[in-house]
Amino acid sequence: MKNQYIIVLLAVLCVQFSVAQFTLDGQFRPRTEYRHGYGNVIPDAADAGFAISTRARLNVSYDIDSYLFYLSFQDVMVWGENRQILPDDQNDSFAVFEAWAAINLGKGWSTKLGRQVISYDDQRIFGGLDWAQQGRNHDAGLLKYKKEKFMLDVGLAFSQDFDNPAGFQSVGTAYNTTGFFTYKTMQYLYAKQQWTDFSGSILALNNGFQNFNILDEADGTSNLQTIGAHLEYKKGSFNASANVFLQTGERQNIVKVGGAYLIGLELGYKASDKVALGLGTEIISGNKADTTDKTEAFFPLYGTNHKFNGFMDYFYVGNHANSVGLTDIHASAKFDLGKKSSLLVKVLNFSGQQELASGEKSLGTELDLVFSKSFNGYGLAVGYSQMFASDGMYELKGVTEELAANSQNWAWVMLTIKPKLFSSSKE
Repeated sequence: MKNQYIIVLLAVLCVQFSVAQFTLDGQFRPRTEYRHGYGNVIPDAADAGFAISTRARLNVSYDIDSYLFYLSFQDVMVWGENRQILPDDQNDSFAVFEAWAAINLGKGWSTKLGRQVISYDDQRIFGGLDWAQQGRNHDAGLLKYKKEKFMLDVGLAFSQDFDNPAGFQSVGTAYNTTGFFTYKTMQYLYAKQQWTDFSGSILALNNGFQNFNILDEADGTSNLQTIGAHLEYKKGSFNASANVFLQTGERQNIVKVGGAYLIGLELGYKASDKVALGLGTEIISGNKADTTDKTEAFFPLYGTNHKFNGFMDYFYVGNHANSVGLTDIHASAKFDLGKKSSLLVKVLNFSGQQELASGEKSLGTELDLVFSKSFNGYGLAVGYSQMFASDGMYELKGVTEELAANSQNWAWVMLTIKPKLFSSSKE
């Protein structure tokens, strides 16, 4: 398969550039991580994790008046995962990350078809999840309209897996790929209007999930609706943003959802040329129903969840999907240190939106530190996070305080290089 991708790339390189803009660029991003409580409370008897991973991308774009074609190859490599002279990659992670075409339909209308990143606003519901080395993409078709400060997107997706045991499905459309809210169908409408100091957007999203019966056979589809709005205001040194989203319908296998919500508010103030302050809160509803076929817990689905609720990813990053919800109150300060460098300091206090079985709600406090510096053509970022767990966190994560390590922390260093290999301009 790799040889086929290279042949396609070479074919693209042979095109004539006289009436088009052709760009070839890439990304090289190694990241070293020390994990001693990342994502979960680590027991004292467990050893810390330490590893280095690299994301490598090669991107091709071809732009003419009638359409834009984009192709992105990607491989995610963990250092040492392959033995010496192994003929094939151990994890088979080489893939096409994006492959889409945007066709100009005229009068502000266009369509975008294929594998693509879908990202809106602050990336709370739809985001590219760029922090994760593999990123997030969607196989979808979009009908788009844009005029001045108004935009409208209508998205449609229908997922199938021709590599499932049934092979090519000439009868039926059962979809056997599951996990992490992988959908069989998706339909959404997104609209945004901008004014001088204010902008507002609305999102109406429906996801259909394949159900399975007790014999693990496909058995209909459950549909989950997510509806809400994102608002932003900025004037002078002050800025504010808000999220309000509701969920209803059914999760996979007919788990009824009702009364699920997410409410968030962020305030920012530029105290000086060197200091930016932030204060915010987010409330995500939890499950208080003592049944397995109904939930009031909201899940933010396809957003960049690492950006929210602490960088240690204790909540909503492949976890916390049907739990006690979350109340997150946080404050931050970003310092411009000069010479293209900055330091972010953020403190977050967590509690359950619903009580745990013991009646406890307090979960703990997290401290996040991130130092970033740009150099000539590349960037370096260094992060450190510390979790100060409360009694509720130990209960939630299933590790007693007596067995837990005294310190729960995480540190990382990441280098990002984005070479522009070739670019031609339209005549």
